[in-house]
Amino acid sequence: MLSFLKSDQKPGAGWGARLKAGLTRTRELLNTDLTDLFAGGAIDEAFFTELETTLLVADVGVSATEYLIGELRRAARREGLRERHELKRTLRDALLALLKPIAVPLDVNAHNPFIIMLTGVNGAGKTTSIGKLAKYYQQRGKTVLLAAGDTFRAAAREQLEVWGKRNNVAVIAQQSGDAAAVIFDAITAARARGIDLVLCDTAGRLPTQLHLMDEISKIKRVIAKAAPGAPHEVLLVLDANTGQNALNQVKAFDDALGLTGLVLTKLDGTAKGGVIAAIARAHRIPLRFIGVGEALDDLQPFVAEEFVDALLG
Repeated sequence: MLSFLKSDQKPGAGWGARLKAGLTRTRELLNTDLTDLFAGGAIDEAFFTELETTLLVADVGVSATEYLIGELRRAARREGLRERHELKRTLRDALLALLKPIAVPLDVNAHNPFIIMLTGVNGAGKTTSIGKLAKYYQQRGKTVLLAAGDTFRAAAREQLEVWGKRNNVAVIAQQSGDAAAVIFDAITAARARGIDLVLCDTAGRLPTQLHLMDEISKIKRVIAKAAPGAPHEVLLVLDANTGQNALNQVKAFDDALGLTGLVLTKLDGTAKGGVIAAIARAHRIPLRFIGVGEALDDLQPFVAEEFVDALLG
């Protein structure tokens, strides 16, 4: 079996446990320092300096770190707090306030077929995420069709077809041809077959590859011609291991496509999950799903409370 269909997770492991395991590195970076930092002592400038360093090391980013520390400073003044441990709850509340605006579930019931266009750089986990999304929506009673619009990467079509077979989902593909034409055919087929959801794969590209970014904009225009008002969702798939570079990717793809949602993959125990806070501070684009492993059900909707609880332990 191909490696991207394998899973090291124990059968029956709950989502909360897998999410907590996926955030191991971030929690270790935070908790080791935060436990000592909030254990005792007065609230002073040394406290805020140490907290700033801890958050930055965890990939929270400069802007989000400044926001969180600002919230703690205001709470200390407003409530007359003197001891560090009194601010620990405030940090959790501030982090939740930062993340809740982007914790917006994706509603795929507004259109039929509901057409989702997925994009991202090579290696982010885009095609694998499509397979997992297909399974997720099948389990909720939706019929799904996959469009193999990544006609550049040699194994992309084959990889998507494996996912299609695994989920018993049809895949519209061509041996060669224009990516936009493949997706156009898929939308036509979905209408004819009464399919609920079309997941459109596209070629991975770097934001600096302007000619490829222009081409992906063309694909979006072709989708709109095939189904006025579509795509109904434009998802950017991000690898959590890219850290602060994720912010540059979001900006570049948003400028080119007008993103409506994000998928953050590979929160598998080595990535720094603090980047979600950085994204939330810089862009109010909904984070629709997060992935913590390679099993079919390791991609789930982002819930701010679950994430913060897993992050802070």
